[in-house]
Amino acid sequence: MPAVIEVRNLHKRYDDKVAVDDVSLTVQEGEIFGILGPNGAGKTTTVECVEGLRTPDRGEIKVMGLDPRRDRAELTGKLGVQLQAGRLPDRLRVAEALELYSSFYPRPADWRALMHGLGLADKAKTGYAKLSGGQKQRLSIALALVGSPRVAILDELTTGLDPQARRDTWELIEGCRSRGVTIVLVTHFMEEAERLCDRVALIDAGRVVMVDTPAGLIERAHIEQRIRFRPSRPLDDHLLTSLPDVLGVTRRGDLVLVNGTGDALTAVTAVLARNQIVAEGLRVEQASLEDAFVALTGKHLDVTSGSGPV
Repeated sequence: MPAVIEVRNLHKRYDDKVAVDDVSLTVQEGEIFGILGPNGAGKTTTVECVEGLRTPDRGEIKVMGLDPRRDRAELTGKLGVQLQAGRLPDRLRVAEALELYSSFYPRPADWRALMHGLGLADKAKTGYAKLSGGQKQRLSIALALVGSPRVAILDELTTGLDPQARRDTWELIEGCRSRGVTIVLVTHFMEEAERLCDRVALIDAGRVVMVDTPAGLIERAHIEQRIRFRPSRPLDDHLLTSLPDVLGVTRRGDLVLVNGTGDALTAVTAVLARNQIVAEGLRVEQASLEDAFVALTGKHLDVTSGSGPV
C-alpha cells in the first residue's frame, strides 16, 4: 500500500536537549500506526513536526505528498489532530464547538453523530469549563474527526477516560479505519496499542528502537512463555525438558511450571497427548506488548506521569 506519511532523518533539539534524533518511519495508507515510548522519548515532538506545528532542525517529512510547513493550508483540510494538551474558550458549548469546527471543512462528518458516538450528547449545551477531564478528552477526539480527515493524529487518545468510555472510543477509531482513515496513535496504554495498531514504533531517547506489528515485537523480544498445569498422572520431567522450545521445568507441589519460547505450548500439549496425560487447569501466561517494550528498551512506561510533551 502507498505511504501517506514519510519521515526521514527527523532531528529536533531544544537548547542542549536532543528531543528527536534522526527518526525515520513510514505510515501506510489505511493502517493504525502506534507510537510508544516513555515520557520524554520524543513522541509528541515527532508528531507535532508531522502536523506542521513544530519546525524540525533537519530531516524530511511528507504527509500525503505535502510538506507540513510549506503546504500547511492545503494539508489542514486533510489532516485531523488531537493534541496532547489543548483547550477551548470556557463558555463555548460542546455542540457549538462541533458545529463551528465542522463549518471549517468542505465535507465535514456528521458532528451530531460524533457527539452521540463519544457519549457527549447529554453535554451538548454544557460550556467547556464545566466539562470533566474525560469529557474534554472526548470532545478533542470529536474535533479531530469532524473534518472527515484522510489522516488523523491522536496524541494520548484515551488518557483520562474510564474503561467503558475507552472501549467505546476504540470502537469509534476502528470504525474510522474501516472507512479508510489512516490513524497515527500516540499512546501509553499497551492494551490500546495491542488492540488497535497494525504496526507500532518503539521510540526511546529520541530514536526509533524498532517498528513491527505488536505480535512481531513480542516475538522479536524473545520473551519466555510460562505454562502451568497439573498432570492427570505422574509425569517424567524429561519428557518436557527434551523438547527444543522448553527452557526449564520446575515443580510447585503437584503443579508443573514450564518456561519456554517459540512453539513451546504446542510441543508440550502434543507430548502430553501422546502419553495420555491430561493437563488439568492449564494456564498459559503469554508475553505482552508491555513485556516486549521492557525487553527491547530496558524501561517501563510511566502511565501515571503528567510530564509535558517531549
